[in-house]
Amino acid sequence: MTSQPLDSDVQDLVIRLFSMARQGQLALVDYIRAGVDPNLMNEDGNTFIMLAAYNGHAELVSQLAAVGADVDKLNNRGQSPLAGAVFKKEPAVIRALLAAGADADAGHPSANATAEMFGVDLEALA
Repeated sequence: MTSQPLDSDVQDLVIRLFSMARQGQLALVDYIRAGVDPNLMNEDGNTFIMLAAYNGHAELVSQLAAVGADVDKLNNRGQSPLAGAVFKKEPAVIRALLAAGADADAGHPSANATAEMFGVDLEALA
């Protein structure tokens, strides 16, 4: 089965949804409740929760996790949302991901390894 290109309207919506994740727009959750896959990935394998985490949007991260986003979904580079949040030194996002059950050993480098490299105490944030 070959993949067909997306209709331009669908493609525009997908671009807008990933932009909403980067910007921390909570309205993204409404789209997921309406049927958008919470684990949809862009061309780099980044999910909504990865982009929200990397950009410091703890409330959106929590809400995405609550509607079924996989907190441990790795991108194409093998990175987890938690490792991204540790790298960006986003304590509120780290707490949100850990509260949602994120695995600090998922990915490469893992969040634990990233925390060690950058001197972040994950246990203190849990």
